[in-house]
Amino acid sequence: MIRFILSDLRRLWAGSLVVVLLVALATALGVCVVLQERALRLGSARAADKFDLVIGAGGSETQLVLSSVFLQPSPLPLMPGDVLARLAADPRVGWAAPISFGDSFTGYPIVGTTGTLVENLSGGFAEGKAFAREGEAVIGSAVKLPLGGEVKPMHGSAEEGGETHTELVYHVAGRLRPTGTAWDRAILVPIQAVWHIHGLGAEAHEAEAGHDHEHEGASHDAHEHHGEIDPDAVIDEKWAADAPGLPAILVKPKTIADAYKLRQEYRSGNTVAVFPGEVLTNLYGTLGDAKQILVAVAAGAQALVAASLVLVTVIHIGQRRRQIGALRAFGAPRGAIFGIVWLEFFFLVAVGIGLGFTFGYAAALTLSGMFSQTSGIAMPVGFAREDAGLAALLLAFATLLAALPAVLAYRQSPAQALRA
Repeated sequence: MIRFILSDLRRLWAGSLVVVLLVALATALGVCVVLQERALRLGSARAADKFDLVIGAGGSETQLVLSSVFLQPSPLPLMPGDVLARLAADPRVGWAAPISFGDSFTGYPIVGTTGTLVENLSGGFAEGKAFAREGEAVIGSAVKLPLGGEVKPMHGSAEEGGETHTELVYHVAGRLRPTGTAWDRAILVPIQAVWHIHGLGAEAHEAEAGHDHEHEGASHDAHEHHGEIDPDAVIDEKWAADAPGLPAILVKPKTIADAYKLRQEYRSGNTVAVFPGEVLTNLYGTLGDAKQILVAVAAGAQALVAASLVLVTVIHIGQRRRQIGALRAFGAPRGAIFGIVWLEFFFLVAVGIGLGFTFGYAAALTLSGMFSQTSGIAMPVGFAREDAGLAALLLAFATLLAALPAVLAYRQSPAQALRA
């Protein structure tokens, strides 16, 4: 029987190939949707795990997390600078790191922050050391710059027609270890230097007496040059109540209880405190709706392919009536005819399903790689236990689908088949 089936498939190789490809492409669509959605969930969740609590000015919690955790460029409102001083002195806080953004360099976001965040972000350095002076920078693992390389900050981005700051050129002092987050593509500089470049901070205010400057955190409505800044100035991370306004502060509470207390305390007035994981849960709800739509589209495509295959096989059985009649005339029992036709069709569909899982996995890997390259977030693509259930469901459907042409062949009598 097996030899007969293989011989039949070789003789009808073109039609068999079409059946396999149709099944493979329909299956790949559904598999790719499932794997890509799971990779996005896992990648974003792991990125958010780096940060326990984010505090910002009142506004969109989602945008606060997207900007501060995933470094998506967007203007954020500023909270008073004294919030940072209070957090730094709070015994419930392990560390608090302010962040400021809005500048970039060759497509990499420049983030103003502190040595505390640099030391705690990735668990160490791949090479070099932390910045110690205003003219030094630390780069993420995916930033393509050498140690000692120059970073010329640009207000905004080149696509937006940004203007390069001339007050200060940073030099790379160290490279962090990979984190699998958007921070791998970030350039970290002293927030003190960012303030001075934009005319903020105590020293800048003394130099610019009588002038008002407004700092917008992620974007600046007015761009001004404020003269040369000393790149060798020592960094001072002792925060005063009159510190410039900040778009966000990343906080590491000492205990889980402290985290909830701090979130409650800073969710009133002119600040908002969020757990990034909770915000992501809401986003996952939206992603879940989108996934259902895509899965429905994939299921519709698979149903159309199944209907096409049924039509093709019915026509195919009609064309093979003489062959079936000859087999029956030579004494082949009905059960053998049923088995040959069923096994042949099931084999084609099963091969198509196997190729579909392979194609879907390859497509998800490609898409995740493209997304990781642009965002810096590692997107782990892999199969889970529930995927075995999907494969079993598809094979069960193939079993039923293959039975239709087999039943048609089973019901044909030798005399009718030979007269056809």
